[in-house]
Amino acid sequence: MSLFTGAGVAIVTPFKEDGSVNYDALERMIEFQIKNETDAIIICGTTGEASTLTDDEQIDTISCAVKASAKRVPVIAGAGSNDTKHGCELCKRSEKVGADGLLIVTPYYNKTTQKGLVEYYKSMAGSVNIPVIMYSVAGRTGLNINPETVYKLCDVENVVAIKEASGNIGQVAEIAALCGDRIDIYSGNDDQILPLLSLGGKGVISVLSNVAPKNTHDMVMKFLSGDIEGAKKLQLEAINLIKALFIEVNPIPVKAALNMMGMEAGGYRAPLVEMTDEHLKVLENAMKNYGLI
Repeated sequence: MSLFTGAGVAIVTPFKEDGSVNYDALERMIEFQIKNETDAIIICGTTGEASTLTDDEQIDTISCAVKASAKRVPVIAGAGSNDTKHGCELCKRSEKVGADGLLIVTPYYNKTTQKGLVEYYKSMAGSVNIPVIMYSVAGRTGLNINPETVYKLCDVENVVAIKEASGNIGQVAEIAALCGDRIDIYSGNDDQILPLLSLGGKGVISVLSNVAPKNTHDMVMKFLSGDIEGAKKLQLEAINLIKALFIEVNPIPVKAALNMMGMEAGGYRAPLVEMTDEHLKVLENAMKNYGLI
């Protein structure tokens, strides 16, 4: 039930001036991604501002991505909640509108124990028939998925992967050692794509791919085909841009970067706000140096 190998884009949700979802702009972004060899569309994740979308907006956005992708690449829908019942409903609705897989974040704020995480992911995965990617991002949720917990969840048939955004390469190595080929591992950090691939990772779920999909795809594929030097060159060339894309809370900088490219990403849902002028200049310079504007 493996979903993809390579670089999947954690795509933004574009908004109109009135704050509603800009579905036309989203369709154009997806065409841009597929044209530039993105390997999967990850819709309504953190970068997609799912936390400030209504449930109906979220499902409509997923449905738009499914239709626009037209089975050319898998569409993986962000789901999960700090309320298991609510999360299961989002999973079911995402499957119903055609999502190929789910990216399920850990519970946030109220959190849970590691035992609770096992039950949470069993409930989510059990509510659908499509593959599930666990999402470990303690910097956002305050809750890490420990390697031993990942190992226990390998027994759930449709729990097929983890997006590892802890930034802890030692933890990734532990997961790989415990789980072997029973779980696919994707980097959740654009500055650590190659280190994670070196431990057996299948690719990345990437913010960078929003603005540089071809290079991010090539970085992964060069590594996996044995061109380590070529992959390293692409990783290091992108480091300053990656740093600029996270100079403020994601997705603030990446939406600003897309707007610089004329991609009509629009603004943000509160409490997110526009970038400071100082940081915007840093991002603009990084975009110019990378050759994107």
